[in-house]
Amino acid sequence: MKYRLLGRTGVWVSEISLGAMTFGGKDHPVYGPHGALGQSEVDRLVGTALDAGINFFDTADVYADGESEELLGRAIGDRRQDVVLATKLYAPVGPGPNDQGLTRRHVMRALEDSLRRLGTDYIDLYQIHNWDQLTPLEETLGALDDAVRMGKVRYIGCSNLAAWQVSKALGLSALHGRSQFVANQITYSLVSRDAERDLVPMAEDAGLGLTVWQPLAGGFLTGKFGRGGVTTEEDSRRARNGFDFVPFDEEKGFDVVDVLRAVASRHEVSPARVALAWLLSRTAVTSVIVGARKLDQLRDNIAASGLTLTEKDLAELDEVSAPPVAYPNWIQAGFSPIRIPAANQV
Repeated sequence: MKYRLLGRTGVWVSEISLGAMTFGGKDHPVYGPHGALGQSEVDRLVGTALDAGINFFDTADVYADGESEELLGRAIGDRRQDVVLATKLYAPVGPGPNDQGLTRRHVMRALEDSLRRLGTDYIDLYQIHNWDQLTPLEETLGALDDAVRMGKVRYIGCSNLAAWQVSKALGLSALHGRSQFVANQITYSLVSRDAERDLVPMAEDAGLGLTVWQPLAGGFLTGKFGRGGVTTEEDSRRARNGFDFVPFDEEKGFDVVDVLRAVASRHEVSPARVALAWLLSRTAVTSVIVGARKLDQLRDNIAASGLTLTEKDLAELDEVSAPPVAYPNWIQAGFSPIRIPAANQV
């Protein structure tokens, strides 16, 4: 396993991390179809991940109504000091009008509930799960800073925010001398490269770590699905759920899969491993979050850390998956700095 720095923290995290959205929720209408794994299955996945060198685990308080955190916390057990543990807050976790959002009231309560469910006295990376349109950002950032100062949170991060929202948060934190976001969790894959327009360059400029969810586009990039609804894995989440959580152009997606299969054949590996290795080749990416249900899936995903794609591989994958260039990116690309020869400089 290879490790990368989490933003500018100096903390090393595994470039493959394990997401816990498949943990728990057996009878849950939303999370049940994603996995519904019980404690024994979670123990095996987490144990396999730890033994392979994965030290970065991600969950959220809303996953399976908190059961995901409970199962993950128990599976980690006495290996807590070996783990960089991340969770998220924002979504409704109860029936009350204040059981959601990013108010100081909810941040503090959600934090205490997550600590209890995870069975720990601190969270390494505490992330807001979305943008709260009602709560002033200053209030949220103040509450998160207090959590860090109390020692209950080591670092803070965000997920699913626009680039301007992240930049605004960083500016406010710097202005008031508060803890700043060190990482941003985004969706990014060969069929979903929207992040390259603003989020990726913003992260590189600000020194933020980028962690990636849905790197296989809900299983689409495993190569187990073909045109016309043909699949080689009827029990997969994608086949059972019947929808794409992350929207993308499916016809173009199948063109991407065709190239994935060709590259995978050259290396004698799975298309999924190639798709993950492509993400790991992007210098802005810190860690790719995988969410396996089965041990063989997890082991194959972990092996992406050891796969180095050739320049030819990367060029072919980049070409078939390239998104249209958005404004103002295309016009900025048409201008280049005027270089004054050294002899003419004053």
